[in-house]
Amino acid sequence: MKQAFSSQTHDEAFTKSLRLLNSSDFQTVFDDAPLRASHQVFLFLARLNNLSHPRLGLVIAKKHIRHAVDRNRVKRLIRETFRVKQQQLKGIDVIVLSRKGMNDLANAALVEQLNLQWQRLLRRAEKVAIDHQGIKPPKGPEQCAG
Repeated sequence: MKQAFSSQTHDEAFTKSLRLLNSSDFQTVFDDAPLRASHQVFLFLARLNNLSHPRLGLVIAKKHIRHAVDRNRVKRLIRETFRVKQQQLKGIDVIVLSRKGMNDLANAALVEQLNLQWQRLLRRAEKVAIDHQGIKPPKGPEQCAG
């Protein structure tokens, strides 16, 4: 009898702690999402969290992706690209929203575009993290007077 081996390590698994689970978690990101990465067929909204791990929420509308099999395929691909990048995404809550035409992309094209947007999001998160650490440009003379 064959034994199934998982290619995922425990550190890369998509556990429950890596998900935005309730409406208050989602609402926090929707209300204050300083990090955005947009594509024609999807949108990433994100904010820094005070956790040691990232969390992912998916909003894949039936309005945009009609068939359940297509919605499930898209969600699976988003989760997989997130799982691979999760070590780099520490401390970020992300919501991925679908747009019309998302299910028209082939798997390879969708994964490629998702990976590009994850990289954009990472660059923007690094900028925001630097700003939150207090490293800001020096004030001009008109801002110092007072």
